[in-house]
Amino acid sequence: MKFCSHCGSTVSQRVPPGDHLPRFVCDACGTIHYQNPRIVVGCVPEHDGRILLCKRAIEPRRGYWTVPAGFMENGETLQQGAARESQEEALASVEIGSLLSVVTVLSAHQVHVFFRATLRTPEFGPGPESLEVKLVRPEEIPWPEIAFPSTVFALERYLEDRAAGRETHHFATLDRRLSAPPESRGPAPV
Repeated sequence: MKFCSHCGSTVSQRVPPGDHLPRFVCDACGTIHYQNPRIVVGCVPEHDGRILLCKRAIEPRRGYWTVPAGFMENGETLQQGAARESQEEALASVEIGSLLSVVTVLSAHQVHVFFRATLRTPEFGPGPESLEVKLVRPEEIPWPEIAFPSTVFALERYLEDRAAGRETHHFATLDRRLSAPPESRGPAPV
């Protein structure tokens, strides 16, 4: 950040009085510009035992698979954001269920929140951010081609919980770049 969004003057990075972290502070008007983590919301939509996956048409990780997810918008709840992302990326109407996972991605300054979801009808297709959308059985998940480690974590926990007949909340912290290829792994067959 170089300029204040309030008055247009230059900013410098320093610890403001009463704070403990460096912030961008306007040299003219004194406005403190806080930078906080962004929230990504998504869901694992299921229909008849199959999971809806989207092949990304945008960077980062274009051409890799993920579940419908994206940045939360102002004025919506986490659940509304997850449902909106399903509509935008997969043209899919979903019913958002229970909280699945919360993944803090330190290096990207993001928090990824995933829910369980049910695809209302088996009608879907690629939205502008997807190259392809499909329903897959758990054994068909292309683990080496999953775009992000947070998605791998959410899918693994989803399948573990489904096999155990429970709906648990899962938390994780990742401290690596989102653009790094995920490990080639997956859960044991369910």
